[in-house]
Amino acid sequence: MKRIRCLLLALCLLLPAFAAGEEALPVREYAFNHRAYRSYDSETLKYKMETFLIHGVRCYLTKVWVRDPARQIRKATAKWKEDIQKPKDMVKAIPETMLYINGSGYWSPAYPDVPEHYPGEVSDYYYTPWGSLTVTDGEVFRNLEELPYYGLTLEADGLQMYTGTPTAEVLAANPLQTWSFREASPMQRNGENLLPEEWKFAQTRAIRTVIARADRNNYLILTVTNEGDRGLDLYDVNSFFTKWFDLEWVYNLDGGPSSALYARRKGARRLVRIMGGNARDVDIMAFTE
Repeated sequence: MKRIRCLLLALCLLLPAFAAGEEALPVREYAFNHRAYRSYDSETLKYKMETFLIHGVRCYLTKVWVRDPARQIRKATAKWKEDIQKPKDMVKAIPETMLYINGSGYWSPAYPDVPEHYPGEVSDYYYTPWGSLTVTDGEVFRNLEELPYYGLTLEADGLQMYTGTPTAEVLAANPLQTWSFREASPMQRNGENLLPEEWKFAQTRAIRTVIARADRNNYLILTVTNEGDRGLDLYDVNSFFTKWFDLEWVYNLDGGPSSALYARRKGARRLVRIMGGNARDVDIMAFTE
C-alpha cells in the first residue's frame, strides 16, 4: 500500500509538468524566411535572427520562441528617478540572458517631453519610463489612476499590449513587468492599423525597435538600423508586418540611439552586440533560458 501511495504521489507531481509542456505552443513557421544570421536552440528557448534589406535599409528580424514566457521574459532597469544606464550594465542583473533588446522610452533633462495631461512637474518624471503605470518584478513604482495605460505588460499568458486601459484593470491582471513608450506606440492589433495618420513621429525615418506577438510563446523583434538609407518610418514597418505575418499585435518600443540588440550563442560566455547599445537607457527586455 505504501508503494502505491508513493507511485500516486509521483504521478501527481509529474502532471503539472506535463500540463505546462502541453500549454507551450510550438515554434511558429512563417512565410518570411531569410538565412539565419545568428540562432539559438534549447528545450526552453529558441531564436533565429535574420538580416535583410527593407527599402535599402539593413534590418534584423529575430523570431523568438519561449516555453514559459512569464518566467523567461525579464526586465532589468536603471535606478528609479536617479539615473539611466547602458544596457550592458543593466543586463548584469540577469546573467542567464541569451537575448535582449532596449525597452521603454524615458524622460530626463535631455528628453523632457512629458505629456501635458500628466500631473505634477516635468522634473518629477526624470529618469523614469514613459507611461501611467510602471511595474518591475511585480512591484508598482507608478500608478496614475486618473490616466489610462498604453504599453506592454508581462503576465502569466506572456506579453500583452494595452491601448488606453484604466490602470486598475491592468493591475487586476497581476502584471510582473511593464514597458511603455508614447501613447501612439501600439501599431496594430489583429491586423488593424492603429497608427495615427500623419503622425510626425511615425513619419520620421529612424532606427527602430519594434516587437510583435504571434501567440503566447512566439514573438518577433524587428530592429531597423541606419545602415543604407537613414532608417525606416513606422508606416513602412507596419506594412512589412501586415504583408508577411498574421499577428495578435505590434508595438513600437523606444528607438533611435536607445536601440539595442544583443545575443548569445549556445555555450558562449558573452553576449555579443548585434546593433546599438551604446546609449544609456531606462530598462531592457531580456529573454532567458
